[in-house]
Amino acid sequence: MTKKDFGSVVKVFVLCVLCLCIVSSCKKATDEPEPKKESEQPVVSAAKTEEPAPTAAQPAPETPAKEEEKPAEAPKEEPKEAETPSSNTAGYVPINIELPKPMFVGTPQDTKVDNLEKPLGKPRPPFLAPEGTKNVASGKSISGSDEEPIIGELEMITDGDKEAADGSYVELGPFVQYVTLDLEAMNEIYAIVVWHYHKQARVYFDVVVQLADDKDFITNVKTVFNNDIDNSAGLGVGKDMHYTETNEGKLIDLLSQGSPKARYVRLYSNGNTSNELNHYIEVEVYGKPVN
Repeated sequence: MTKKDFGSVVKVFVLCVLCLCIVSSCKKATDEPEPKKESEQPVVSAAKTEEPAPTAAQPAPETPAKEEEKPAEAPKEEPKEAETPSSNTAGYVPINIELPKPMFVGTPQDTKVDNLEKPLGKPRPPFLAPEGTKNVASGKSISGSDEEPIIGELEMITDGDKEAADGSYVELGPFVQYVTLDLEAMNEIYAIVVWHYHKQARVYFDVVVQLADDKDFITNVKTVFNNDIDNSAGLGVGKDMHYTETNEGKLIDLLSQGSPKARYVRLYSNGNTSNELNHYIEVEVYGKPVN
C-alpha cells in the first residue's frame, strides 16, 4: 500500500470516527430533553396536586356556609309548630269525635254570603289534645234565651244524638238566640264542636261562642269564635268566617287560644240562609277538669 492510499484510509477512518462522535452527541442531545420532560412531569403533577388544594380549600368554607343555612331554616318552621301546639306535642292524642251520617253532598248553590270559607274538600284532619281529654258537656244541664223551643227540648243539645233526622234537633225562635251549657265545674277547654241543622247545606249567621266563670256571663268572659261581621248581634264585630253546615260540625280550636278555663259555654246564632230560625243538634266541649 502506498502512503497516499494509507493517508486516504486514515482520513476515511477519522471521518468515520467524527461521524460517530457527531451521532453520539446528537443522541445525547436528543436524550437530554427526555429527562427534562420527566423532570417537568413532576412539576406538572405537582401543579396538578397543588390545584386541588385551592379547590379543596374552596369547598371548606362553602360547607360551613351550608351548615349555617340549615339552622337558619329550622327556626322558620318553629313558629308553624307553635301555631298548632296540638300537632307536635308529646302526650297529645287524637280526639275521638263520632260523626253522624252525612245528609247531603255538595255545597249550597247561589248562596251569597260574605266572608264564607271554602269547603275543605276532604275529611277534617284529626284534632290532637292532651291525653285524657273527653267531652265534658255530655249530659250536662243547658238553658237558653228561648226556654220553650218550637221543636224539641234544650236537653237534646247534650244528649249525644247528632243526626239531622226529625226528632234529633232543637228549633229556637227567630232573631238572636243563645244556649248556655253548665259544665258544673271549671274545665280547661281544648276544643268545642257545634252541630246546627246539617240536613241541608245551610249557613248560620252571627255564630258567637263565649266562655265565662258565671252563668250571667259577667266574670272572665272570653269570646273564642265570632263571625258576626256587622255586629248585628251586639257582641262586637267578628273576624271569623261563615261556614256551611256539614255532618262534621264546626270545630273551634281553643288550644291555639291558650286552652282557656271556664265553667259556662254560651253559643249565639241569628237565623240562617234558609229561614230566620235557629237550630241546634249537638254541642260537645272537649277538655279536662281543673284540679
